[in-house]
Amino acid sequence: MPRENRGMRSGWTPYGERRFYSTYILSNNSMTLYIGITNNLGRRVFEHKSGVGSQFTARYHFDRLVYFEQTTYVREAIAREKQLKGWSRKRKIELIKTINPTWSDLSADWES
Repeated sequence: MPRENRGMRSGWTPYGERRFYSTYILSNNSMTLYIGITNNLGRRVFEHKSGVGSQFTARYHFDRLVYFEQTTYVREAIAREKQLKGWSRKRKIELIKTINPTWSDLSADWES
């Protein structure tokens, strides 16, 4: 696929399912924040919690998904990740508190 068309892929998988891209924030007991994107949020959160795939998240023991949002466009997810990473810590915390004031693990009930 030509380089310029990679971001224009269909929003559907070959199996007829809608493709979603997630921008997410993980945290730990010391309230350190990690922001990332993925096309499979359940799998990626499991990897982070297991210490797989990222030395940073393994080192800081991220154990909870505190915020996420989804889009069908990968470019939107990438742009949102960059935007959030540019925000101050205070602003990120305010965003998290809008949907998760107790900082509970939003993936706690998900199957691994």
